[in-house]
Amino acid sequence: MPSFEEKNLSKGHQRKLKALRKSLGDEIADDAFAKWHAALPTKKETQVDKNIQAMVELVSPSVLAGTIRLPRGGYVIRRGRGKVIVERAS
Repeated sequence: MPSFEEKNLSKGHQRKLKALRKSLGDEIADDAFAKWHAALPTKKETQVDKNIQAMVELVSPSVLAGTIRLPRGGYVIRRGRGKVIVERAS
């Protein structure tokens, strides 16, 4: 009995399993796919961009205090002389 449920697999994984079954046979393919599927990482770790994190830390207190208004439709944050400039995106 395989350690995965076929109905819970993504389309790509279903295609991989089908191709393995076609080339190797059902029993061998199920064992190989189960081992491969068990070795996959369970969750993807999201990487935080250090520059974006620095801008968030810099701008968020001003936004929450109401001194900066972020326009709808997008905005551009850039550095100025000793300050941060928030502009409407064009």
